[in-house]
Amino acid sequence: MRGWVMIAGAALALAPAAAGAQVSVPVPPVAPTIQTAPRTILFIGNSFTQGAHSAVRRYRASTVTDLTNDGTGGVPALFKLFAQQAGLNYQVSLETQGGKGLDFHYDTRRALLDRPWDVVVLQDFSTLDRDRPGDPGLLLRYSGLLAGMFRQRNPAVRIELNSTWSRADLTYRTSSPWYGRPIAAMAATLRGAANLALANRAVDGIIPVGEAWNRAFADGVADPNPYDGTSFGQVDLWTYDQYHGSIAGYYLEALVIFGKVTGVDPRSLGAKERAADDLGLSPTVAAALRDIAFRQLEAETKPR
Repeated sequence: MRGWVMIAGAALALAPAAAGAQVSVPVPPVAPTIQTAPRTILFIGNSFTQGAHSAVRRYRASTVTDLTNDGTGGVPALFKLFAQQAGLNYQVSLETQGGKGLDFHYDTRRALLDRPWDVVVLQDFSTLDRDRPGDPGLLLRYSGLLAGMFRQRNPAVRIELNSTWSRADLTYRTSSPWYGRPIAAMAATLRGAANLALANRAVDGIIPVGEAWNRAFADGVADPNPYDGTSFGQVDLWTYDQYHGSIAGYYLEALVIFGKVTGVDPRSLGAKERAADDLGLSPTVAAALRDIAFRQLEAETKPR
């Protein structure tokens, strides 16, 4: 369009001025709109995917398809809004159940899930195995079973595993394999299990949400211990139970997923990103979280 404007301007400058003369400016043909089919993405998970215990849970639920008809928007709805703001066309679906791992989804929800998808994001139980915390056995078995099912439907499907955050309750207050250890330890355990799933080719990639949380702690963006109060100028990534995410925690989760799945720099969403304002995050906090997400994704491209 700019070329047409420049040509018309040059023609007007060269034409002799005549009082009352009508100058005809050529109008470029309108290019036909090409509707590209949306990429389909399915989120399988639990309360960490739902945005449980926060305003994220029901946020923009009408913009995504909840296969269980529970009315959840959650992290998938944040992803959808980020994609729209980036000019990307994603059809977003989710299937979630609080307190469950991948075994539950495969054993009881296969009929809902067994169809072609372009991208699938898997979210396992927060401790991997409820009875044996930290044991990767169930993750490895059921990520493989789910991957096999999805690849039968679409051999080109991309399967990403969300490796999530350390729980403050299990680090500071409750007996667990991570009790008394540094806050980064639990997320490191989860990432180690995810690495095994990647090595087994059950998944095509890992979404480093837990390590982004660790980066936020290390860089002073987030307070690593909510039990001794949140330091001024820092954000609490957990909600009131020190287990699930706060709005800021889920926002960071969604940013990392968005960047990993789409390849778009989360910082490009900019200061006017809608979800942050809708959910009450300050521009300063939202910008800091976008920067953390970018830097963690950038770190993933370097040798580990």
